[in-house]
Amino acid sequence: MIKAKAAEMGFFLCGIARAEFMDDEARRLEKWLTQGYHGDMSYMENHFDKRTDPRLLVHGAKSVISLAYNYYHPEKQTDPEAPKISMYAFGKDYHKIVKKKLKQLFTWIQSEFGAVEGRYFVDSAPVLERDWAKRSGIGWVGKNTLLIHPKKGSCFFLSELILDLELEADHPLRDYCGTCTRCIDACPTDAIHPEGYLMDGSRCISYLTIELKKNLPEEFAEKMENWAFGCDICQSVCPWNRFSVPHSEEKFLPSSELLSLSKKEWLTLDQNAFERIFEGSAVKRTGLEGIRRNVAFLQHSADKSGREE
Repeated sequence: MIKAKAAEMGFFLCGIARAEFMDDEARRLEKWLTQGYHGDMSYMENHFDKRTDPRLLVHGAKSVISLAYNYYHPEKQTDPEAPKISMYAFGKDYHKIVKKKLKQLFTWIQSEFGAVEGRYFVDSAPVLERDWAKRSGIGWVGKNTLLIHPKKGSCFFLSELILDLELEADHPLRDYCGTCTRCIDACPTDAIHPEGYLMDGSRCISYLTIELKKNLPEEFAEKMENWAFGCDICQSVCPWNRFSVPHSEEKFLPSSELLSLSKKEWLTLDQNAFERIFEGSAVKRTGLEGIRRNVAFLQHSADKSGREE
């Protein structure tokens, strides 16, 4: 019933895991943090216990429902020289849109099953979303460290409902990456470990353009491949994304003004244009100054490349 209702509301994947301490994941997270792969994302060190035990987020939690919401959109920016933004940020900020649907689903569950207590999250709390999604059987964690579904690809947002309702748990999927190394080979900053399944977040272009607040390190000049906000490289080369289909969420559709922004317009973007074009967008997270920093670095990289040639 819950899965059918979730599908009716637009979620195209839904799986269930038993709420319990995540022993293996806790060890991996601790090692990842010790290696400094979180870079300046110091918040990743906070609430370690809550990240690995959902029962500390919801008293008496028994089930974790993981859901996926499609954001794949085949349209591209029209100027091939324009700074690029990740597909997930084309439309309105997913946090608000998906969270509203989660609230509706939670309310429906309470109306159907009685006095159910719980919480819902969209990348908004110390929850290991990808690992819960893996446990719930809606995908496997690929070599690029993203969740992949064999019939849906990886272009989707994850969210969770943690409930004190006992539900039958699903089984995890097997890993279908096989011998493929396309994501590893394609990453221009070598953020993915040579053997895969491990990401040095401090080298990821998404981290550099969004999370990092300081100046971009010079070592990444000529390696950004013109990305100004986020990066889609390891997803665009993944063979499983040939099964991605366009989403049907009107609020995720990019504006024609955004897609048609030329390189020159990106370089001269002012506050008024930024506010208009990116109203309600996840791009607002960096602010205009963050976008200007990134675009200036891309221009610096292009100038440096031209001098070397």
